[in-house]
Amino acid sequence: MPERISYASWDALAEGADRETTTGPLTRTDFVRFVGANGDFNPNHHDEIYAIRAGFDKIFAPGMLQGGYLARLISEWVGPGSLRTLRIRFSAMAWPGDMVICRARVARRFEEAGERRVEIEAKAVNQHGDALIKGSAIAAPLS
Repeated sequence: MPERISYASWDALAEGADRETTTGPLTRTDFVRFVGANGDFNPNHHDEIYAIRAGFDKIFAPGMLQGGYLARLISEWVGPGSLRTLRIRFSAMAWPGDMVICRARVARRFEEAGERRVEIEAKAVNQHGDALIKGSAIAAPLS
């Protein structure tokens, strides 16, 4: 039987509440699977020779791969269908072997359009603490 996922309640999403998850180490296979799934076949993400000729040391992760990890952290926290907005800004590249540490924190609780909502500040960093992505989200928690 599949494991039941428990989403945070409105009361649990107090200002300052936080959540973190770590993914990795990233592999070249992760990159290829992701570009295959989303159809963005930029060769810098799967063709080592192309990436080197383009001036990089090796292939690097698609930015939206880390964006997906960050979005998953938030949506698994507040529940499916709860996201109203998600904004992300790419800061640095992730490379094969990197860890992606995603962190999210409730910055504000409020009501809008008849819903209880939370504003979440989020970021993804690598194992050295370098910012990969910074983002924010508005969500209407399920409970």
